[in-house]
Amino acid sequence: MFSSRSNLSILALALLLSACGNDDAPANSTGGAATVSTAAANASIAKLLPLDDQQDFADARRGLIASQAPLKVTQADGKTLWDMSAYDFVKGDAPASVNPSLWRQTKLNNIHGLFEVTKGIYQLRGFDLANISLIQGKTGWILVDPLTTAPTARNALAFARKHLGEQKISAIVFTHSHIDHFGGIDGVLSESERSNLQVIAPLGFMEEASSENILAGPAMQRRAQYMYGSRLQRSAVGHVDTGLGKQPPFGGDIGILEPTDIISKTGQTLSVDGLEMVFQYTPASEAPAEMTFYIPQYKAFCGAEVVSHTLHNLYTLRGAKVRDALKWSGYIDEAINLFGNDSEVYFASHHWPIWGQERIHDFLKSQRDTYKFIHDQTLRMANAGYTPKEIAAELQLPSTLEKNFANRGYYGTLSHNSKAVYQAYFGWYDGNPANLDPLPPAEAGAAYVDAIGGADKVLAIARQSFDQGQYRWAAELLNHLVFAQPENKAARELLASTYDQLGYQAESGPWRDVYLTGAYELRNGPPTQPTSLSEIARLLEETPLPLFFASMAASLNGPRADGKHLLINFTFTDLQENHVLEVENAVLHHRIAAPVAAADATISLTKPLFLQLVTGSAGLKDTLFSDDLNIEGSRLALLEFFKLLDKPQGNFNIIEP
Repeated sequence: MFSSRSNLSILALALLLSACGNDDAPANSTGGAATVSTAAANASIAKLLPLDDQQDFADARRGLIASQAPLKVTQADGKTLWDMSAYDFVKGDAPASVNPSLWRQTKLNNIHGLFEVTKGIYQLRGFDLANISLIQGKTGWILVDPLTTAPTARNALAFARKHLGEQKISAIVFTHSHIDHFGGIDGVLSESERSNLQVIAPLGFMEEASSENILAGPAMQRRAQYMYGSRLQRSAVGHVDTGLGKQPPFGGDIGILEPTDIISKTGQTLSVDGLEMVFQYTPASEAPAEMTFYIPQYKAFCGAEVVSHTLHNLYTLRGAKVRDALKWSGYIDEAINLFGNDSEVYFASHHWPIWGQERIHDFLKSQRDTYKFIHDQTLRMANAGYTPKEIAAELQLPSTLEKNFANRGYYGTLSHNSKAVYQAYFGWYDGNPANLDPLPPAEAGAAYVDAIGGADKVLAIARQSFDQGQYRWAAELLNHLVFAQPENKAARELLASTYDQLGYQAESGPWRDVYLTGAYELRNGPPTQPTSLSEIARLLEETPLPLFFASMAASLNGPRADGKHLLINFTFTDLQENHVLEVENAVLHHRIAAPVAAADATISLTKPLFLQLVTGSAGLKDTLFSDDLNIEGSRLALLEFFKLLDKPQGNFNIIEP
């Protein structure tokens, strides 16, 4: 987090930030109590791990200058974007409804405030999902990763200035292309600070930040509601933590700033406000565009999000391209060789720092070997004929790694990360002919229910499995029944109760949120309000036009377009360029070319007006028949073209047909 995203995928998470928290589902649908089986399972986890180890807590509190109380950020309309006090229930020992290992991580992520990392480096932690780092330069602060939204970033920086004094921002460092590390840029810069500002980012930052998974944005934002538990109450039977931090802020303006300096190779050195910084270029690791850096003067290594106090995602549950486990491990090994013998402090884009060369070296080695172990052992078992599900069930970290809390599955997990490695090499098909062309869920559900002997029989078996603590099997049975009979209230409630228990046992924050959101929606239904894009307008301004048209092609309704042939010119008067769109064979083609004289219609407009159409802030029919743009040819043909495009609402069903 989040994309690839947790690693957060930019447009999908941007859509999530603008849409989540605005649905109108009831808020009184918390799950039931933990069962005896769940309490026993969680108690057994507590016995396996050294939960009383206080080193992480000491590190997380070290250097605390001040904490903001209450740490709450609201918009002008009164909507709450960020509220750390909502997690005040996280105290004492883990309740039976929370995995005790996740509870420990939750308590660590509750520690928030302004911290001195080392002389000359400060961090603001707990003001958003990610951290802001402030590095003392010659004339001001070098600001690293300005959070997700302008309001949360503005609040964090104001708090730092209150306790450290007024200093200008002399440079910006974007460590990578996920939204929680750049979206708040408009909250930390004044207009005067923008001029002659040094802005450093990895190669591909702007392209990835504005376009990653834009084609799949609506589906990803809906899935992200499950991954981040945005519809859940913050409570011991609801959302407690993402493992990477508390939760993304839901709402607030999102911006971006074009870099002045691009990092394109490892070992590249820049003078940043009088401070030497040595960069490591790490693309296709946690993000498509990412980098770490080392500051010799402070003997400090910033690991960005390549290393964190959790096992990260090789595949993120909201949906994204899988990440390269072998490259990821290799980058950490490279960082050890480049910076490991000199670094006296490690800090990163999430979580808390580590001090001391030996401890930093051990931490990096452990993270390096965890990703490589997952990669190598997944391939070993795949080459022996194991399928993804079988590998996920068998894979276990070695004893030297599994009790290291930084390797635990608080965000990513061994289970879905091993499946990601399998997918990267072999794709979705596991080689079993029965899985080549299976029935869709509703048909399979009906067939299973019929084969077992009807709905009552399925319910009886599932109830027995539930009572015996066999929740995974109960979920499989009941999922078939709900897809066969979505109106079956008894099946929905028992499946919701089953998901409650699976969520309560999950060590991963996202797994917990996925299960509990499934339970929530079985009881309350999906969101009713469609997605809004208004809060990411600044970000969309930086998205290249070809990507919008590619997304438009992915929205073409094939059945409605069957037999249609339309040719449309889009002339952008402010950009002095023309885009030709052609619908033929139920496919939308796009190319940048001179206007086609035989086009059905030519629409001349500016990019800002086009964005108003895309975001829905300007109505289609009113705009097309207004004087705000120029249309040559058939307005009816143009209207017919737009009617061929589906408008995804972002609130489709997931746990039922």
